[in-house]
Amino acid sequence: MATKANPEEKEKAAPAAPEQATAKVRFNSANLKSSYANFCNATSTREEVVLNFGVSNNWDRTPQDMEIELSHRIVLSPFAAKRLHTLLHKLMTEYEARYGELK
Repeated sequence: MATKANPEEKEKAAPAAPEQATAKVRFNSANLKSSYANFCNATSTREEVVLNFGVSNNWDRTPQDMEIELSHRIVLSPFAAKRLHTLLHKLMTEYEARYGELK
């Protein structure tokens, strides 16, 4: 015959859930350099996503004469690129809520 367990006994019997340690991240910006880019190009292979950043000085040139001065290439794993995608999507959603939709 089944008997009802005392609630206190249930608490004792159930193992306590392990507390999740909160990771602390510190950013070391001692060697951080800032750059300006008004151009970005992206390509990918199965193993990596490549982002090229640069500056277009196309003030008075026709589109056929456009020259982009590339300054940085960032190579990411597809997993890191997916996290960047999620981060940028969230950032732009917040930006547009604050300042209006970009077209």
